[in-house]
Amino acid sequence: MSTGTRPAPARIAGLIPRVVVAAVAALALTACGGGTDDSSSDKDPASSAGAGAQSAAFPVTVEHKYGSTTIEEEPKKVVTLGLSDQDAVLALGVKPVGAVDWFKEKPYGKWPWTKELWGSDTPEIVGERDEYNMEKIAALQPDLVIAQYSGMKKEQYDTLSKFTKVVAQPEDHPDYGAPWQEMTRQIGKALGKDDRAEKLISDIDAQFKTVRDEHPEFGGLTLAVADSFEAGKYSAFTATDPKAIFFGELGFKLKPEIDELAKPGWNVAELSAEKLNVLDVDRLVWVTSGTDANDRIEAEPLYRKLKVSQDERDLFVPYQDLDIGAAFSFNTVLSIPYAIEEITPLITAVE
Repeated sequence: MSTGTRPAPARIAGLIPRVVVAAVAALALTACGGGTDDSSSDKDPASSAGAGAQSAAFPVTVEHKYGSTTIEEEPKKVVTLGLSDQDAVLALGVKPVGAVDWFKEKPYGKWPWTKELWGSDTPEIVGERDEYNMEKIAALQPDLVIAQYSGMKKEQYDTLSKFTKVVAQPEDHPDYGAPWQEMTRQIGKALGKDDRAEKLISDIDAQFKTVRDEHPEFGGLTLAVADSFEAGKYSAFTATDPKAIFFGELGFKLKPEIDELAKPGWNVAELSAEKLNVLDVDRLVWVTSGTDANDRIEAEPLYRKLKVSQDERDLFVPYQDLDIGAAFSFNTVLSIPYAIEEITPLITAVE
């Protein structure tokens, strides 16, 4: 499986990095007390509750894959380890002091849905995918670590829990498989901002409903999302992948055959060229690394035999050349409105 700039990992093995235990333990002594750096405090001008009401929300207990975590007071310094967790945290008025990298684009990079919110307060990069630099995290002295869209392992959770509070991925879904609504609620609860999280969710649900109401034809069309990172090898995303979830909420029907082809616990089905017929749907969205990948896919003889290709009902959305593919790959409360606005006219133009 590719370890390059894959738009959404299926189930990438989380490798706990080599940590100098003595160094982490020493940092943990100072980190346990929580940070006092006001530069990352929640300065949420949209909140009418005020700091007193936020404090009154605590303590809170959040259930997750590895048990439960009780947060006694409002977090001031937050590190996000899920690939897209920083979006929901930002949307709730908190700037993480640390985050992991994805797409080889620093999380405060070019993405138009977050760039303004980050401003000049950019986070420390503390890892990539499921590999975390424990020493860097401990040095930031966070009082909360959030890992929702992640494949965090128990060993990593235990190491982090020695010096900070950790809210791991939701327990009732496979890694990288929780709906964006649930991850947003988990983050909102951990930050003491349940009400605002629910408002963000309801606003986006309303946007999806508007598209479905304006395009009832979507409900009668099957759609699949796929990619390819080398010749002869293709991937189709299951109903638990954020990209497929996004198009499902736009109203399209997903193909259950793709889920059946995926390995247990994976949110992607790996396909050979001989199995590309599973992608012969009414609308096919390729989220790729760029023009070279697009040309390679279209040159595949077995792909050219598919009706979806012959009828030009396929849509290529490079996530590096365009931000749209990244937006529905992130599929967060910040990226979804952008993705809806940009992809709807493109998908409706496919006849």
